[in-house]
Amino acid sequence: MDFLGGSLLCVVGGVLLVGFIFLANAIRIVPEYQRLVVFRLGRSVGPKGPGIVLLIPVIDRAIKVDLREQVREVPHQTSITKDNAPISIDFLWYFQVLDPAQSVLQVANFESAAAGIAGPSLRSVIGGMSLDAVLSEREHINLAMRSKLDESTEKWGVKVTKVEIREIIPPRDVQDAMNRQMSAERIRRAVVTESTGTREAAINVAEGEKQSNILRAEGQRQSAILAAEGERQAQLLRAEGFAQALEAIFNAAKTVDQKTMTLQYFETLKSLGMSPSTKYIFPMEFTSMLDNFLGKDAKK
Repeated sequence: MDFLGGSLLCVVGGVLLVGFIFLANAIRIVPEYQRLVVFRLGRSVGPKGPGIVLLIPVIDRAIKVDLREQVREVPHQTSITKDNAPISIDFLWYFQVLDPAQSVLQVANFESAAAGIAGPSLRSVIGGMSLDAVLSEREHINLAMRSKLDESTEKWGVKVTKVEIREIIPPRDVQDAMNRQMSAERIRRAVVTESTGTREAAINVAEGEKQSNILRAEGQRQSAILAAEGERQAQLLRAEGFAQALEAIFNAAKTVDQKTMTLQYFETLKSLGMSPSTKYIFPMEFTSMLDNFLGKDAKK
């Protein structure tokens, strides 16, 4: 009985192990960005996923296909331009699988196949362009390359979304000529910039001197106007003072009588007589002044 029990346990354990292995190989969890192209007994049953996919072990075979956009590098390719100039170009190409089944059924390895097509396509595009056009029209080359690659990969269920040239290496003599041209262009720009700065500086200096002269002339004019105004005011004040003085003298003179004027006249004569020189003064109105001084009664 113990022997039979042990044998039964071994059989049950073997069945469980086989069942676990079966389930492990039968159940696949497929992410959203992947698909499983399933072959059952060698025949394609189409893409499966995403989510849980059940496969029959030994009978089914699955190939994973990534649906995300991907990028691959094509190393430097030497091409000859229309004017017989050898150049080296490397670029990136972006692609996305649109039909997982076709990408597996139509080509063994579409990435290697596309990389093999890229070289001849590039040489074909570059061969129809001059060196100057190749150096200046990268976008045109990108579009032409994308179109040629997409024509080849379309039947594989793969879409070439973009082609980007990374580097173009021209011949050594062309590089030297380009370097000399860039140096000459930099020198020209430096000379133009320096001359422009000198011209603007001279214009600024002249403008500053002009403004300074205008301000100086304006200041002198204002100063002359203020001086003239001040002189006019001073003359008016002096004239006004002189007029007031004359008016005061005239008003004072009106209050002086004839005798007072005669005494003032005598004082003046006295002052003249006190000078060191000898003088004889006989005023014509001497008699009339005595009459005014003595009065009419004295004459009588």
